[in-house]
Amino acid sequence: MNKAVYDTKIIKDLLEPVKIPKMVKIKQKFLRPIVTDAAEETRMKLSRPEIISTIKPGMTVALTGGSRGISNIAVIIKEVAEFLKAHGAQPFLIPAMGSHGGATAQGQIQVLESYGMTEETCGCPIRATMETVQIGSTEEGMPVYIDKYAYEADGIIPINRIKPHTAFRGKYESGIIKMLSIGMGKQKGADSLHEAGFKNFASRLPLFAKVIIDNINVMFGVATVENAFDETALIEVIETQRLWEEEPKLLKYAFENIPKILFDETDVLVVQEIGKNYSGSGMDPNVTGTWNTPYGSGGIKSQKVAVLDLSEESHGNAIGAGSADIATMRLYNKINFATTYPNALTSTVIRPAKVPMIMPNDKLAIKAAIKTCNEIDKENPKVIMIRNTLSLEEIIVSEAFLEDIKSNRRIEILAGSNNIIFDENGNLF
Repeated sequence: MNKAVYDTKIIKDLLEPVKIPKMVKIKQKFLRPIVTDAAEETRMKLSRPEIISTIKPGMTVALTGGSRGISNIAVIIKEVAEFLKAHGAQPFLIPAMGSHGGATAQGQIQVLESYGMTEETCGCPIRATMETVQIGSTEEGMPVYIDKYAYEADGIIPINRIKPHTAFRGKYESGIIKMLSIGMGKQKGADSLHEAGFKNFASRLPLFAKVIIDNINVMFGVATVENAFDETALIEVIETQRLWEEEPKLLKYAFENIPKILFDETDVLVVQEIGKNYSGSGMDPNVTGTWNTPYGSGGIKSQKVAVLDLSEESHGNAIGAGSADIATMRLYNKINFATTYPNALTSTVIRPAKVPMIMPNDKLAIKAAIKTCNEIDKENPKVIMIRNTLSLEEIIVSEAFLEDIKSNRRIEILAGSNNIIFDENGNLF
């Protein structure tokens, strides 16, 4: 990008008249079911005879590690590994994340490590490869692939969080079935399933998973659900034959506990930071309403969305920036296209990998978002600012929402009206 464009006063002069409203800090009230001791809960759920009976002494077992920030994930994996070792098995961890991590083995190891999944914390070796083995085909003739190390193991235990997907709706969304279908298939497997687009995901995910379960020893699954505070709300160990009936129940529970913005619409939504650690889409459209396909729904309705920064944990993967209308130069300078584009090329959804309008700093990004809204009260615009799509208990909203707040028992005002403070460079202080 030609950064010299911001050496002129043109942009600043155009946006100088735009008023950024005073903001109010509020607390949104959500239910908070929580597992207080994830290690003990995991041990208890593993101790059932039907789970123990799946283990044979000396067998090698592949455990899955995904590309999301999941609460207590290293603790849970370690408990599963220790449980297997106590019964004579030899566990190891594989990255099960499709094309993420730049679609390289080393990149996927780095993703695991960034979420606290190391050989030390998980209590077992990590084996990473992008090599796959085709183990069969679906009824429609689509090839089904699986990680080479997982294929060579005597058993597989998928471990994942159940949550609403960010691109489609179906009986099975993000969870164990998706981990089997896409995560363990690496780049080739993800490419095979995405080829027909998200329109067909709801029907094809279980078809791919069935081929894997029919041809590989999937011993059982370990599923978690999180509350609105990004904490573990539930841990379940599920026998393989029960996955088909149990995962939809857990998905329903996840929907009931998903964090959200407790307003129906706004003129401008500002997301301070996006990243793969917050959502596979950088920012969760179940919160922001920034859907990149016509097959999902939900989230707040807004005219303009501005994103201000990219998390360090995202390793330059800026998927989600293109779902916004405006971003900052700070975010742009952190983009690594080599890690961002494999996601888009594999999923066939290009929009989230695009570059939005780039503003020099936070202040001008927010002003640009307000200026480009139509038919709103420019003197008193509705603006909502969130840290990210996982941290929604405390957010700030403009004074235009005060009447709505008074009638909502789930919202509490924490601080009165104040101007947003920016530093000398025009970024949030």
